[in-house]
Amino acid sequence: MFMSNRTQRSKSKIIILALILLLPGFLYIAVNRFGSNEYVSLPVFGEKKLSGELKRNWGREYPDTIFHTLTPIAFKDIDGKGLTFPVSDTSITVTHLFYTKDESFSRLMLDNVNALSSRFAANPQIRFFSISVDPTEDVGRLRQMLKPYSQWEQRHWEIGMHPSVDIFSYAKDELLVDAMIDPADSSRFLISNQMILVDSKRRIRGFYDISQKGEVDRLEDEIKLLMVEEIRNRPLKLEKR
Repeated sequence: MFMSNRTQRSKSKIIILALILLLPGFLYIAVNRFGSNEYVSLPVFGEKKLSGELKRNWGREYPDTIFHTLTPIAFKDIDGKGLTFPVSDTSITVTHLFYTKDESFSRLMLDNVNALSSRFAANPQIRFFSISVDPTEDVGRLRQMLKPYSQWEQRHWEIGMHPSVDIFSYAKDELLVDAMIDPADSSRFLISNQMILVDSKRRIRGFYDISQKGEVDRLEDEIKLLMVEEIRNRPLKLEKR
């Protein structure tokens, strides 16, 4: 009887030891075979279509999707030097429309960019781009409007004026927002109240209505979320090059 209990305890120990040794390997195989990693991801805005090809990621195939991407355009900066928007293929860009004759809505836009660019000043991969829609924009008036924002140039914030293309068509077709000359007053413009978040692939990832409470906070949170996505995808990007 004593030997039987002893034998039974020995068998139990062997079984437990075997489970301890085998279970991690079994779980690893099961997760790799049946499991999937789920990450919170921002939507991609604009027209989408399938290319007809398949892509492979972490051993899984999925249909390749062609997303709406922004066409780079040239601007002049406040010093008359050339600028390209979006800034580069390694940066997240926050952009918006404005013009200096508008001291109300455009001023609110610039105030928000000033606050956000201050918070992300230490990260050169977060860029801010303010686009003037006024084809006759005056540099002196622009400098005056920017006076309240001390050291704005050192915070990865660009001011673009005198674009190389029709900015109203570009806003509608590329940025997917409204912008036009005011039919009642040709010296004024009707512009979107949206700030736009663009990823390093020049895809639009968010619109933020600054006239609504909490939208700027949501933009700040989603900039951080997009940063995580960019970092997560960077090794894959380097591997493909």
